[in-house]
Amino acid sequence: MHKPIRSIVIVGGGTAGWMSAAALARVAGKTHKLHLVESEEIGTVGVGEATIPPIATFNRVLGIDEDEFLRATNGTIKLGIEFKDWYRQGHRYMHAFGALGRPLGMTHFHHVWRRANALGLDGDWEQYVYNTVAARALRYARPGPQRRTPLEPLTHAFHFDAGLYAAFLRRFATERGVVRTEGKIRRTILNAFNGHVEAVEMEDGTKIEGDLFIDCSGFRGLLIEQALGTGFEDWSHWLPCDRAWAVPCANGGEFTPYTRSTAHPAGWQWRIPLQHRIGNGHVFASRYMGEEQARDILMANLDGTPQAEPRLLRFTAGRRKKMWNRNVVAVGLSSGFLEPLESTSIHLVQSAITRILMALPNDGIDAVEVDDFNAKAQAEYERIRDFIILHYKATERDDSPFWRDCRAMEIPEELERRMRVFASHGRVSRVFDELFLDVSWIQVFLGQGVIPRSWHPLADQLSETELKEFLAEIKAMIAHEMAALPTHADFIARQCAARPS
Repeated sequence: MHKPIRSIVIVGGGTAGWMSAAALARVAGKTHKLHLVESEEIGTVGVGEATIPPIATFNRVLGIDEDEFLRATNGTIKLGIEFKDWYRQGHRYMHAFGALGRPLGMTHFHHVWRRANALGLDGDWEQYVYNTVAARALRYARPGPQRRTPLEPLTHAFHFDAGLYAAFLRRFATERGVVRTEGKIRRTILNAFNGHVEAVEMEDGTKIEGDLFIDCSGFRGLLIEQALGTGFEDWSHWLPCDRAWAVPCANGGEFTPYTRSTAHPAGWQWRIPLQHRIGNGHVFASRYMGEEQARDILMANLDGTPQAEPRLLRFTAGRRKKMWNRNVVAVGLSSGFLEPLESTSIHLVQSAITRILMALPNDGIDAVEVDDFNAKAQAEYERIRDFIILHYKATERDDSPFWRDCRAMEIPEELERRMRVFASHGRVSRVFDELFLDVSWIQVFLGQGVIPRSWHPLADQLSETELKEFLAEIKAMIAHEMAALPTHADFIARQCAARPS
């Protein structure tokens, strides 16, 4: 007879720990005992400040008011990610959320654009992306009944202070019954019969027992790796960046409703604007660039005065061989690491939590459920991995050894197939439930110079005159909507300005 799962222990705080605790408290707080262990001395990585649209769903499930959340976290709006100098130096494009143009019947818009492009009628696909046009104009308004439009409404995510978000969720979770213990774990106690974790023992000798353990201990993987020896699959041969300098600076430059990623000789730099500061970081490959040189590049490319000393993070791209092993589930950095190029770090926490809730055991841990959980987690990591590799592979840059090696590297077979399919006739070949939708793959393909040789024949149904009118109509609709949008700065000031500390 399996032991019922009624006690869940979360090891580690930070964004991953408190997102897990908050979600479990909201959904399972009446049926399960929830306990979180963290140490203020250890701290967290805390650079995950940019997100993708599903985070809004997570907050809604918790019942969190969006304006309250933005005020509490010094948050701002994100409409997409601008990639600067990735395809070639001096080139930029936006991977925006939301729709790309409008479909023509059953035909995706990019086929229509590609035909127009081949006819010499149009070279700029970005002017048909409502989110991109709004982002570049520094404008935003929340969709609502008063804003009826034939266009899909602006799709948004957030920039926020990850430390403040963790604190916000900590209050949320503890108010709903999550017990918090402060302190360091001295050892992990395993069951001699089945190897499951029975308890964690604190430095003062206190033992915290549980039926299911969620490991949110970061890179060190206190339970999943140190206690259970799960193993790690190294992907650094595809993603060689293994270091990042991170530093906040004072606000300066444009108050952008988008993240910016700027390519450098051996990696890239992020810029994430918050209400009270800008988050910056330089992700780089130590095989191609020394730590001090990388630090100097970051500090020379800030929009404002640094507000702290730069902090160096070391990592290896890859994932645990199992995210769920015995009675331990790894969430966040303990499960693996993919550089935050497409702002997926917090989403991977969210999706892991969702899978835990969907597979939450009742009468004991079932190997079938565990295997299914691990298969889905592995597939998610691999598809996001391939999406990130695409940015490095599809480039014309040859100005440094790093970029020359990226262009020449062998890539995963599935990504190679997708690139061939799109380059042929513009078709996106993806698995139904993977994270990035067709519109994301299309924008990055086009932005990185993968232009289809041809297009779907249904795009030929319009005459050249009708084609011009179709494109002009979309641009006119976007222009009409833009005229009514407030600036991003005005929206934040009116709706969710942070309270003075």
